[in-house]
Amino acid sequence: MATAEQIKSLIRSHLSDHPEQFFTIALQVAAHEAKQGHQSLAHEIRTLVDKAKARPVRVIPFTPDLDHMVLTSEPKERLGVLVQSDEMRGRIERILREYRQKAKLEKHGLSHRRKILLAGPPGTGKTLTAAVLAGELGLPLFTIMMDKIVTKFMGETSAKLRQIFDVIQERRGVYLFDEFDAIGGERSRENDVGEMRRVLNAFLQFIERDSSDSLIVAATNNPRILDQALFRRFDDVLHYHLPEKAEIERLIENRLGSFRSKKMQLETSAKIAESLSHAEIAQACDDAIKETILADRKTVTATLLKQMLQERRSAYKASTRG
Repeated sequence: MATAEQIKSLIRSHLSDHPEQFFTIALQVAAHEAKQGHQSLAHEIRTLVDKAKARPVRVIPFTPDLDHMVLTSEPKERLGVLVQSDEMRGRIERILREYRQKAKLEKHGLSHRRKILLAGPPGTGKTLTAAVLAGELGLPLFTIMMDKIVTKFMGETSAKLRQIFDVIQERRGVYLFDEFDAIGGERSRENDVGEMRRVLNAFLQFIERDSSDSLIVAATNNPRILDQALFRRFDDVLHYHLPEKAEIERLIENRLGSFRSKKMQLETSAKIAESLSHAEIAQACDDAIKETILADRKTVTATLLKQMLQERRSAYKASTRG
């Protein structure tokens, strides 16, 4: 049977509402029972854990005054959908590993990474990373709509931020502050106004005081304009970049899936896709698949994919010129 310490740990994790810790200890109990020759009991425990993990997260609606400021979702994405460098995947895996084993770190007076800043060009995977963190941990994703938070009325934006951080403390989840530079700009910028400086100061205070069990993720396309005081408030800063050749090839292969022709040379397509973002390449692949389906064909041709990638490149160049 389970050891006395395991039983106490199970009870503590349940009462503290730490499901990941509870699951980890339960699996340790299963492994212990298996070693004792109780294979049937071990299998039953593992099955119960798997069913509990697969259970959908119950998302409680926000109050009316907050509902219009927060977009709620229940992501199913897993780490496998992220096409990033090995280094980036390793850092994301570390965030997940520390969260899942936070109890072990707490015993040594250490805390897990839970305040993360994602910085890089649009379409490089920042929002998807937040969804993956939520999906992997079985948590709801709450996207804070910055355009609804920031107002022209003095004191109102800070008051809304306070409400958001109160919810972060009460309701466990992954909280994404997208387009974070809307409030995180350098306080000494000449065109800044006093109200926005007050808003940034308020945010700095809120995030520093936060001791919740939620993950706070801020994403920005313009890290250079962020106030330097922000960076030390985050436990980790991940810098995203446009995909390199190997990543482009892997992204195209993953996105096309069964629609990829065996004759297609990924090297040629990757060269055409250089300087495009992950999102633009994925969209080009989706466009090629749709054209293939509508033409009653089974696989995407290299010529069609090249056309769709070039369309994306042309659209990007047109937007930058504008």
